[in-house]
Amino acid sequence: MTTKLSPDAGLQAWQVITGGILALVLCIGVARFAYTPLLPLMQQQAGLSDLAAGWLAATNYMGYMSGALLAAWLESPLWRRRLYSVGLLIGLLSTALMGLSGNVWVWALSRYLGGLAGAAGMLLGSGLVLGWLMRHGRRPELGLYFTGLGLGIVVSALGAMLMDRLGLDWRGHWWGFVLIGALALLPAWAWRPPVPPTAAAASAVVLPARRWILQMMAMYFCAGWGFVISATFTVAIVERQPLLAGQGPWAWLLVGLAATPAVFIWDFIARRIGDLQALLLAMLLQLVSVLLPAWSNGLAAALCGALLYGATFIGIVSLTLALVGRRSPANPGKAMARLTLSYGAAQVSAPALAGAMAQASGSYTGALWTTAAVLGLGAGLLVWLLREEGVAGRS
Repeated sequence: MTTKLSPDAGLQAWQVITGGILALVLCIGVARFAYTPLLPLMQQQAGLSDLAAGWLAATNYMGYMSGALLAAWLESPLWRRRLYSVGLLIGLLSTALMGLSGNVWVWALSRYLGGLAGAAGMLLGSGLVLGWLMRHGRRPELGLYFTGLGLGIVVSALGAMLMDRLGLDWRGHWWGFVLIGALALLPAWAWRPPVPPTAAAASAVVLPARRWILQMMAMYFCAGWGFVISATFTVAIVERQPLLAGQGPWAWLLVGLAATPAVFIWDFIARRIGDLQALLLAMLLQLVSVLLPAWSNGLAAALCGALLYGATFIGIVSLTLALVGRRSPANPGKAMARLTLSYGAAQVSAPALAGAMAQASGSYTGALWTTAAVLGLGAGLLVWLLREEGVAGRS
């Protein structure tokens, strides 16, 4: 009688982590973020309006929220892995749909599917990868895994710049990203973590105080608003300035270069000054990243804003989810899913409003000032939380 090999046999930690990183490059960098550097080109060549651009971005986050709801509902490890695999394929399909048609409804379907793929990479993929590492006695490399977000932005920026050099039109750009996505899919698929063993019966769920969770959800909604405006319109904002035409992809590249190591840096800062204090610092810096292009139309302001945005948005996500997960040790996924839905709600509403404001005024300045106000509210909520915890600590 032969002994059946473990499904983990032959997989090394570097393969599991690399596969997860490349899954993020496909599901987030290509399926989601390629839209950002291609937005000005689609507006010039395909007749995409500011209003439609905002709604397409909102549709993407409707897909992401749908995926987050499904991920929060799923209990079966087998189905989580199956849907992660489907998400990888959907990420490539959604990219191909953008180049197949000039119909805005086909684009909307593509953006919705891209959102589903993003949820698979972010929520299902991260759980499978980190679960594999923990089962094998490895230190969970959360920071290393989330470098896939920054790397995805870099890939989307460099890919757009390369295809510009090749003189491709908007359709050609999307088909170029299909090729890039396919190259990422191959190792991501081959190195998928296997189905984890059935977990033992869970202990009673312990969650933080309801008021604390609601405050964190409100803060995370503000952070999601700040994230999506820059993620959707950074390149378009730069390109809209007469003296900055052609410089948009460079701003987007800076976002990715800053985001790639940011998780490590914010983890270090949090160990030094505390989680909430680090979150407050990141929110304030992201507020500055929005104010810079609102105050000035110059290239320096645009590039500095992009650099600060890239250095802060992934830190806010990582610090928030890690903090909530640690305070919900019996079932961290439940609390993290609730916050993800709050973040996603902002990502649906913000780009649609920003697109409508830009359509009406011919400028993104109003949307930037609105975003700055929302981020300021989020920072105020963190100050409130810090004061409450300070009072509780002295009582």
